[in-house]
Amino acid sequence: MGCKQFFSVLPLPFILMLLHLCFASSEVHATSGSIKGRVAARETKGPLIGVNVLLSGMRLGDATNEQGWFLIENVPVGNYTIQFSYIGYEPLIKTDIIVKSKRITFVDAELRMSAVEMGQVVVSGGYFVETEDKPTSVTNFSYEEIRRAPGSAGDVSRIIMGLPSIAKVNDQSNSLIVRGGSPIENAFFVDNIEIPNINHFPTQGTSGGPIGLVNVDFIRDVNFYTGGFSSIYGDKLSSIMEITFRDGNREEFDGQLDLNFAGFGGVAEGPLFSNKGSWLISIRRSFLDLLVKAVDTGTNVAPTFGDIQGKLAYELNPKHKLTLLGIWGDDHNDPDKETAEENDMIFFGNQDIVESTIGLNWRALWHNSGYSNTSLSYTSTKFKEDFFETGSADLIIKNRSFEQAFKFRNINYFRLNDRSSMEFGIEAKHLITDYDNFFAEYTGALGATVPTLTLDGKMTSNKFAGFFNYIAKPFNR
Repeated sequence: MGCKQFFSVLPLPFILMLLHLCFASSEVHATSGSIKGRVAARETKGPLIGVNVLLSGMRLGDATNEQGWFLIENVPVGNYTIQFSYIGYEPLIKTDIIVKSKRITFVDAELRMSAVEMGQVVVSGGYFVETEDKPTSVTNFSYEEIRRAPGSAGDVSRIIMGLPSIAKVNDQSNSLIVRGGSPIENAFFVDNIEIPNINHFPTQGTSGGPIGLVNVDFIRDVNFYTGGFSSIYGDKLSSIMEITFRDGNREEFDGQLDLNFAGFGGVAEGPLFSNKGSWLISIRRSFLDLLVKAVDTGTNVAPTFGDIQGKLAYELNPKHKLTLLGIWGDDHNDPDKETAEENDMIFFGNQDIVESTIGLNWRALWHNSGYSNTSLSYTSTKFKEDFFETGSADLIIKNRSFEQAFKFRNINYFRLNDRSSMEFGIEAKHLITDYDNFFAEYTGALGATVPTLTLDGKMTSNKFAGFFNYIAKPFNR
């Protein structure tokens, strides 16, 4: 059997896996990589010069330059802990820094100001929580923690399910019930851009779905607030998930092929505009339908889904940075009547959902006193669903919904002095919803008859918000 005939009988995921192994085996001889990143002040986001960056347990390190960058070269492949120390700032420790062969691992850090004290032993809790105010209801996850969490399959929401005060709706959905609230009252922000749902096959009107949409390879870290969160996050009552995407590689082109629970695909990244910026893109597709065709599983259909994600970052100058974010998901499920009967399904039909978000964020530094984040974004979700009762083949639900939102968001942070600072900003949303839905008459569990409902119309609404926080620290403790 020739090579062409051999690959023609293999499912596409296995071909991708073989190619991945082939490319990986060609680099076995390389045993070291590099660590590069930027260190900034947490309060003002400005670069810090001369920060000591050391690898724990090794005689390797560097000091940041005038733009806050550091570079540690010839680091053996492995898992490391990095220590950041600077006079006048609290020391910071970052764990689970994975160095790969012939690759540059990017690590960004933000240090918080503190009074210079001598002759004392300082115990820091920076291992686990890196948020500024550290309220009791916030949890921080790094990329590596998400990637290797047991049973999560790289899905951020499934890690969150195991936290205190969190309840899940069921095992088939990522819908979260936080502190007795509702899945409707959860908000997601990616790089200051609000996304209504971060799941494939999103449940309309809520924040849940069966499988995550966000590619874990894009994530730098995640902050999850379950209560007591700042007023800069409005319009939701239960929880806030703040996701930070990493920038692409500014030094060289990198690429990888993936085959995992979420599907198969790849990630590519590289420099942009003479290393002043970077680009990062991911393309994935599920392979369950391919396995169903290749292996007799007793059913002829399987849901299919895919997504494309990308981020462009460009620094106009050291104080101004633009980022363009895009996320697109495409979901399909269409079991027919014969399949429904064979698998004892109550309903059958078709389900086509397309969701997308695109947003531009501008970050500006105000000398050494603060910064501002301003974003413009557009999100949309289109539902096309038809469900029939298996026995009678009667139409039960027809859903033609198109939900859109145009959003403007501005956040400003200003440090008045060492003991006081403030946050303020505004937010505006223009919402457009277009429905053409039909819900057939049915009998409820208690025997009551619910009449037929038809919804056909277009609605628009506007939301405006303003917020202000004043943070005062009158004592050293």
